[in-house]
Order: sequence, then structure tokens, then C-alpha cells
Amino acid sequence: MRKTWKHISVAVSAAFVLAACGNVSRDVARDGHSAGELVWPTPDSATPMHKGGTFPNLANLRQMRAGLNKPQVSDLIGYPHFSEGLWGVREWNYVFNFHKPGGDEVTVCQYKVLFDQGQLARSFYWKPESCADVLKEPVASTPALATSSRRVFSGDALFAFDSADLSAGGRQALDALADELKGQGEVSRKVRIAGYTDRLGSHTYNQQLSDRRAQAVKDYLVARGTTGSLITARGYGEADPVKDCRDGQREALIACLAPNRRVEVFLE
Repeated sequence: MRKTWKHISVAVSAAFVLAACGNVSRDVARDGHSAGELVWPTPDSATPMHKGGTFPNLANLRQMRAGLNKPQVSDLIGYPHFSEGLWGVREWNYVFNFHKPGGDEVTVCQYKVLFDQGQLARSFYWKPESCADVLKEPVASTPALATSSRRVFSGDALFAFDSADLSAGGRQALDALADELKGQGEVSRKVRIAGYTDRLGSHTYNQQLSDRRAQAVKDYLVARGTTGSLITARGYGEADPVKDCRDGQREALIACLAPNRRVEVFLE
């Protein structure tokens, strides 16, 4: 019996050792500022919940800096997308997706954080390096944009969960906007509608749901008298989240992610 328990103990210890040396760069410096060799995990080896990567909150990503501890990093950009190990992990890896400007194409980037021996973030890397450009703040291009206004409608206020049919409360929430647009007459402004979902569900399903929700808002505004040719409607799925939530009990997670389920209307 002792020999059996000894074998089990050795097997468990070996499993932990293997788990702790997974997707980890070689010879990470004690101060976390460099590594002898950066090792990038293949994107398809991400954990099941992170398959395909995520669309990060850019505002949060821009707040990443040296000196943050692991809980602070996870609050900003979530937990790592790979199984780096159990103890003393000095590296977190991510797969991030970004929509290319003016199109439906998606850029896939890998992001790496190295920690010092005190488990504080010290250095940050992108693959490819050109992905670092996503952190650049957008530059206001024309004065006309400064006159645009943005209205945000909670998706849960407009629709039932997982539905693209406007609720009675949703129609009422849009009535004031419809009256405002109709009252502008000949000086009506162009209207751009953007629909968003949370990260639950597949990327394809979320894209389709956000498209249908944006179109539902457009159809209602047209029915209330807004000129259809002035309105564009498009869904962006789970892109550009405004809140990041840790995985947990489903009902609590759905409630936490509510701010990401939204429709934004831009008057330009």
C-alpha cells in the first residue's frame, strides 16, 4: 500500500511539474524585464473558454503598466488564455481580436505579460509587434465629428435576453429619439446605429444577434418617421466591451455583463 501511494504521489507531482512549465518563456529575468527566449503558445492551444481569443476593452488595455499585480491585471484584461501552470507562474499569454477600421476583417494579435519574482507585471510584448499600434489613442480627424452626439441604450432595456424583438419598454425608450429626429425636418442628421452583445455564445451567433438588434432599432425609427436613407445599422458582436467579468455562476455572469449588451446611436 505504501508503494502504491508513493507511485501516486510521484505521478501527481510530475503532473504538477508539467503543468507549471507549459507555455512559459525560457529564463525569465528575476526583475521580469526580459527573458532568454520568448515562447509564444500557438493560438489554437488556448483553453476551451478562450478558443478563438477575445475582443478586449481597449480603454482597459491602455491602462496596462508596470507594477500591477495579477488581480489588477485580471480586472483590466481578464485571466490568461492558456494553461501556463499552477505555481510561481511568471508569464500570462492572451489572444486578442481587433476589428480593422472600415471593414469586417479581424486582426488577431498575441499579447504577453512578464512578471517579476514578486508577481508584479514588468514587461509587455505583442506578436506581431505591429499589434502595439492598437494602443494608440484615436486622433480627431475633422471638426464635423465634434458635433456628433452619442446615445447609449441598454440592450436589456430594449430587448428580452437573447432576443432581437423590441419590447414594449424598448419601443418607449426609443420614442423620444424618434420624435427628436422627426422634428428636425429638413435639417435631419445622419444616424448610425451600432449593436453589441456580451461575450457569451459563439462569435458568429453574437454577430448575427447584434446585426438583428441594430436593424430592429433602425426599422422602428423609420416606422416613427425618420428617413431610412439617413440611417445605417450594423452589429459588432462582442467587440469593444465596456465591462470585463470573471467567469462564474451563469446568472451572475449574465448580470455582470449587462453593460456590454447595448445599442449605441450616433447623430452625425
